[in-house]
Amino acid sequence: MRIAAAPISWGVCEVPGWGHQMPRERVLAEMAELGLTATELGPDGFLPPEREQRAQLLDGYGLRAVGGFVPVVLHDPGHDPLPGLRAALASFDEETVVVLAAATGADGYDARPSLDAEGWRTLLGNLDRIRRETAHLVTLHPHVGTMVETKDEVERVLDGSAVPLCLDTGHLLIGGTDPMDLVRETPERIAHVHLKDVDTALAERVRSGELSYTEAVKAGIYRPLGRGDVDVPGIVTGLGAAGYAGWYVMEQDVVLGSEPPGGAGPLHDVRASVAFLGSLA
Repeated sequence: MRIAAAPISWGVCEVPGWGHQMPRERVLAEMAELGLTATELGPDGFLPPEREQRAQLLDGYGLRAVGGFVPVVLHDPGHDPLPGLRAALASFDEETVVVLAAATGADGYDARPSLDAEGWRTLLGNLDRIRRETAHLVTLHPHVGTMVETKDEVERVLDGSAVPLCLDTGHLLIGGTDPMDLVRETPERIAHVHLKDVDTALAERVRSGELSYTEAVKAGIYRPLGRGDVDVPGIVTGLGAAGYAGWYVMEQDVVLGSEPPGGAGPLHDVRASVAFLGSLA
C-alpha cells in the first residue's frame, strides 16, 4: 500500500484567503517525522518550480513527488487548455500523476456556473485530447465547486470520455456520489486516490446550500481517517482486490486561522490518519 501526504492536510491551499499558510519547511519536516516518503506538490509556489531544485529539497526530507493538482478551464469553447497545461507540466517528473480539476475560471470552490450542451462537448473533448497528448498519467478529480461535482456529472465524464479518475472519497461524497459505488462498478477507471473521511451531516448541509464549501471545511467536514462516515477500509480492500497499485494520498483539508503551536494542529490529525492506514495495511 503506497501512502502519500498532501500539503492541504496542513492547510496549504491555492485559494486566496484560505487561511494561514504554514511554511514548507515545517510541513515537509512533519511529513518526514510521520515516516511518510511521498507527497503531492501542493499549490504553485509551495515548492520550487524548477524540477532539480524541488527534487533536491524533497530529497532532504526523504520525500518524493507523486502527484500534482492542476485546476484547468476545460469547458470554454474559446479557450485551448493545452498550452497552459503543457507549461504547468514542464517541471513535473515523468512519474508524477496529473490531477486535473475542471476549474470554473474563478477563485475558490463556493460557487459554479451550469454547463450547456456545448460546454459539455468541449469539456469531454478536452479531457480526451489532454489524455492523448500528454505524456504523464492524467486523471480527472471530481471536486466541489468545479464543473464536475455531482453524481450525474461524474457519470457523464465516465460515459463520455476515456479519462481515468482521481477517486477523492470526500469530494465525491459531498457531491452525491458514493465512492464505494465507483470502486465496485468501475475500478478500472480509478488511477489515483485521495483518501478523505467526511462528516455526512455537514456534507448534506453543503449539498442543500446551507453551508458553503469553505464554511464546511472550517467547521470540520473532513475528519481523520476512520473517524468519519466514509467506508475507508471497504474502499482500500475493494481497490486492492481489483488490482489497484497506485497511490493513496491522505487529504484532510483544513483551514488554519493562525500559526499552530509546535506539535499541535494538523500534525495530530495527520498522525491519526497515518496510524489508521497502517492498521489497514
